[in-house]
Amino acid sequence: MTNVKKLLVETRQRLHRSLKYRLSRPMPPACAHAFEGPVVVVGSAPVIHKPEGWDESFSVITINGSQSAIRAWGVDVPDITFMMFNQVEGTNTNAVEVRRVLSGQRTRSLYVLLWRKNARQRLVNGLKAFDYGYDELVIVDRYERMALLDRITGRKNTEVRTEDKCSNGLNAVLFALHHGAPQVIITGINPNSTGHSYNQTGLARAHVQMDKTIIEQLLAEGRPLFTADPLVSRDLGIPLWTGRA
Repeated sequence: MTNVKKLLVETRQRLHRSLKYRLSRPMPPACAHAFEGPVVVVGSAPVIHKPEGWDESFSVITINGSQSAIRAWGVDVPDITFMMFNQVEGTNTNAVEVRRVLSGQRTRSLYVLLWRKNARQRLVNGLKAFDYGYDELVIVDRYERMALLDRITGRKNTEVRTEDKCSNGLNAVLFALHHGAPQVIITGINPNSTGHSYNQTGLARAHVQMDKTIIEQLLAEGRPLFTADPLVSRDLGIPLWTGRA
């Protein structure tokens, strides 16, 4: 595809999605879980840290296969898991690894991003195929994800290019903030890192610049965002969680 043709295709996609977003007026994904204490969002970067003061008052949101990295914390069942649609049936290295580490595990609320809502039974079957369980299954479409970013940051993002999108980890941060989390603590979310905590494949990370941009905005607005990772705190200027806000 030539550069001109690619630009025309992207322009049409932006116009279509912008119009559909305005007409459908989607809401961000709902949440049945009450965030009464700090919310820890566990990404899949190779280095994670258990937050200071960790106890049962904390809620946990895991991303794709990251729950395998927090069993040492005594967490067998996360409160919420965000999973990208391609992890369920995908054949690339990361998808295969995610299914491997999640086999036989479960979560309380599973949010699958960008799966077609009219193919729910196929999703149920796909999750059953690698024995991943849940109490609640929620499909989040593109426009609900766009609405989440819009509500928290005011940015209307049509998600046409990969580099325009936030990572699942940052979407989980936005989700927690939208649903009233008093503090959000990230660990294993480092836009500067490569690889994943649950495998040794060293895959590159996407969404690097957009994640940094959103983090900068959240901090500038005084949002209660913290990190449990000293290196991330130093590199990105996110306050280090010390056990209290």
